[in-house]
Amino acid sequence: MQIHQDLDRITRIHHPVVTIGTFDGVHLGHQKILNRLGEIAKDIDGETVLVSFWPHPRMVLNPDNHNIRLLSTFEEKIDLLNEQGIHHLVSIPFTKSFSQTSSQQFVEDILIKKIGTEKLVIGYDHRFGRGREGGFEHLKANQDKYGFELEEISRQDIDNNGVSSTKIRNALETGDLSTAKSFLGRPYELRGIVVKGQQIGRSIGFPTANISVPHPYKLIPMDGVYVVEVEWEDVRREGVMNIGKRPTLNGQNQTVEVHVFDFEGNLYGKPLKVYFHQFLRGEKKFESLESLKSQIEKDKLAAMSFFNLKPK
Repeated sequence: MQIHQDLDRITRIHHPVVTIGTFDGVHLGHQKILNRLGEIAKDIDGETVLVSFWPHPRMVLNPDNHNIRLLSTFEEKIDLLNEQGIHHLVSIPFTKSFSQTSSQQFVEDILIKKIGTEKLVIGYDHRFGRGREGGFEHLKANQDKYGFELEEISRQDIDNNGVSSTKIRNALETGDLSTAKSFLGRPYELRGIVVKGQQIGRSIGFPTANISVPHPYKLIPMDGVYVVEVEWEDVRREGVMNIGKRPTLNGQNQTVEVHVFDFEGNLYGKPLKVYFHQFLRGEKKFESLESLKSQIEKDKLAAMSFFNLKPK
C-alpha cells in the first residue's frame, strides 16, 4: 500500500476507485465498503484509494475534550488497511483551516485534480466539507459536472450491518469484548512499549511486563483482568492482563500489565502488541498480597483454560 501524506506529490493512480472517511478501527462496516472498492477496481483494472484524515477531526475541532478515545492509532490503521489490500491511503492533514474547505472545493481540488477519481463509493449518510455540508445528494446533483461515476452504500446495507466505531468503543469501555470482537471481525488490539515497573508481581511469583501506551487518545479497555495474547518480534504467547490502579497496593495511576505464561526473559524496551480475547473480572481491592496472589492464580487458570492449555 502506498501512503500519500503530501497532496502535491501524488503520482498518477491507475483508474482510481475512491472512498472517503476516518475509518477508525477499520471495523466490519468499513471492511464492507473496502471490499466493494476492491470488486470495482478489479472489474475496471483500477486501484483502490481511501481518502482519510489525520489527526482525527474531533481531536482538532474539540481540542479541549480530553476524553476523545480512538480505536486505532495512525500506525495501526495503516496495518489494518494494508491487510485489506488497499492500494493507496491518501492521508490529509486535518487542521482548523482545512475544516473550512467547502464540499465543492474538496471534490474539485482533491478528488478530481489531485487523485483523478473515476469512481467514488460513499455511504448514504456520509458528510464532508465545511460544516458537513456535502453528502451523497450534493454529489448526485453535480455528478455530470464532476465527471466521475458514483455509487451509494445504501441505508439498508449500513443500518442492517449495525456496526459503528461508537458501539465498539462503548463495548470496550464496559468490558464487552464479545461485542467488540464481533463488530471488528478480530480481537481488539493495544500496542505499547515495555517499561520498568515496581516488580511487585515478580515478588509474588507472577512477573509482569508493564506496558506504556504512547498515545493518550488510544482507547484502553475498562479496568479489569483479561485473557490476552501478546506479540513481540516473531513471538506470540498467551497471557493474562490487568488494567487498573492496583488498589490492593494503594496505587494512584492506571497501569497496563501482562503476565506472559511460561516466559522468563527480559522484555524491557520492546514494543508489544496485545490482543484481547475475554474479560475475566473487574478490578478489586484484596485484603492482603496473599489474597491477591490466590486470585491471580485463579485468573491464570481461567486464561489457560480459554486457550486449552494445561498448567505445568
